[in-house]
Amino acid sequence: MINKFNKFKFITADDHEIIAKSLIFIIKDLYKDAEIYQIDKLSEIVEALKKEKIDLLILDISFPEGDTLTIIPKIKAIQPDIKILVFSGHDENMYAIRYFHANVNGYLSKSSGVNEIKNAITDVMNNGKYFSRNIQNQIMDSLIFKKPSNALQQLSNREFEIAKLLVKGFGNTEISAELDLQKSTVSTYKNRIFEKLEINNVPDLIQIFKLYNEENAG
Repeated sequence: MINKFNKFKFITADDHEIIAKSLIFIIKDLYKDAEIYQIDKLSEIVEALKKEKIDLLILDISFPEGDTLTIIPKIKAIQPDIKILVFSGHDENMYAIRYFHANVNGYLSKSSGVNEIKNAITDVMNNGKYFSRNIQNQIMDSLIFKKPSNALQQLSNREFEIAKLLVKGFGNTEISAELDLQKSTVSTYKNRIFEKLEINNVPDLIQIFKLYNEENAG
């Protein structure tokens, strides 16, 4: 049963104000006395958590400053018991497993209806987890069969980050500047990506991303 009287503390971290306001409305409907902090900048999330004990962080994936995957360890270091629900417009098949392995508590699509959003929030608050049946099956497959459910999941988080930039048309020099890495390091990562995916060039990498997205769309 949903407890409407506990004064839980939430953060909605999303750079789209309409999304954040909608989440606040839904949270208030579930927990009328909730304290809710709205954050729209990636750089402000960690600082906010240093100041206030938070029960649930509802977190988008992408901000203008970068992706949130890299800050999950910092968040957990500051508040080990915080619950994190990723709320994103990105394809769950591409990102949910990565965030699961980063120890978030749930992953929810922004295309979800109000009732599903409410269920996800209450499941994470009450039971500590919320993932769609599709992602639960992928998690079980990866644990039982010890293999990723798609080729891109073979890549480490940093490799995946660099692969996305390569697909966007970034060269080694641009990636070096974007991620503050040595060009030689970028080259090493690029070679690892090609080796793991058994490809030889960026056009092949683009085709893998395209094929993957088409498979999930179909």
